[in-house]
Amino acid sequence: MRLRVLRFLLRKEFLQIVRDRTLLGMLFIMPVIQLLVLANAVTFEVKSARMYVIDKDHSSMSRGVETRLAASGRFVPTESSPSMANGDEAKLDRRVDLIVVIPEGFERGIVRDHRAPLQLVFNAEDGAAAAVMQTYANAILMNYAGELGAEVSPSVVTNLGVGDGVAPTRGHPVMELRRRGWYNSELDYRQYMVPGILVVLVTMIGTLMTAMNIVREKEAGTLDQLNVTPINRSTFIAAKLIPLWTFAMIDLSIGLVVARLVFHVPMLGSLVLIFFAATIYLVGALGIGLWISTVAETQQQAMFVTFSLLMVYLLMSGLFTPIRGMPVWAQWTTEINPIAHFVALMRAVLLKGARMRDVASHLAALAAISSVVLSVAIRQYHKRSA
Repeated sequence: MRLRVLRFLLRKEFLQIVRDRTLLGMLFIMPVIQLLVLANAVTFEVKSARMYVIDKDHSSMSRGVETRLAASGRFVPTESSPSMANGDEAKLDRRVDLIVVIPEGFERGIVRDHRAPLQLVFNAEDGAAAAVMQTYANAILMNYAGELGAEVSPSVVTNLGVGDGVAPTRGHPVMELRRRGWYNSELDYRQYMVPGILVVLVTMIGTLMTAMNIVREKEAGTLDQLNVTPINRSTFIAAKLIPLWTFAMIDLSIGLVVARLVFHVPMLGSLVLIFFAATIYLVGALGIGLWISTVAETQQQAMFVTFSLLMVYLLMSGLFTPIRGMPVWAQWTTEINPIAHFVALMRAVLLKGARMRDVASHLAALAAISSVVLSVAIRQYHKRSA
């Protein structure tokens, strides 16, 4: 590789990118906007659920149940009636997310026996949201029962079937469960999601921009002109990849600043370790982009192939769903998914303060994947260009 030639090519590539305002916007403005929007929008939290109340007891305690649920701000009473049929109709019409059924004798049961049943019927079309709503409702009802010095045994039903409705046996000691989240004590989803979204943004720049940049040269016909010059292909590929690698690292830096200042993501570990891992990871991301450029003939094809690949990578990365919840074959597949390793490493270093030895397995996997991907991409590129 001739360094003098490489220097001239790098200057040409940097100037070409800097002079393209659209490309600059995609490189620097879009990632920040995406980080700000996605970090607030991608959440498992249920902020407001519509509640249908069927109060058959009409007592002060039954009204207390409704008041406590509404006062939490999580549940908004929208309709009420003494008829379960009306409640089911409202649920089928998707006008409500939760039906609270307070049976007759609810207050009498609490006064006499210090216990009373209650039924919660959830719309479980979205199972994850129903589970979150159930957790909120259970916590609120248990607190209210604690104020009354009684037990309330909620019977939970979803539109998928009967859930956990086992009533506690009278006279048995009550087990108190307390939740504590290590490394994210407030269970703030943004602290969990922002590092993963940063990985996505860096991946998009590394992969999509590389593929489109080279394919654009192919469409313009300048790639063939460069291939017949004395410039060897290694120098040409390095000149193509280094500017985008540099811009991706700048984007990562900007993203970390936004994550800290806007979303207050703790950065307990070493940022040097983050950038070291990103350096290795981006080699693989750029390699995928280079490989796509050998397959695609137009920018539209490059974009389509990139999104098809990234869609699979992202959905199987553990960013949105836990890897342990996947089938065994899918868990094995994530071992060769670079996004899965980088997301896990980012979260471990930023949120837990993990050190080099703690994430050595992820670094080794990233190094192996990047080496293989880049080697295959360069070989394929040479073969197609020959």
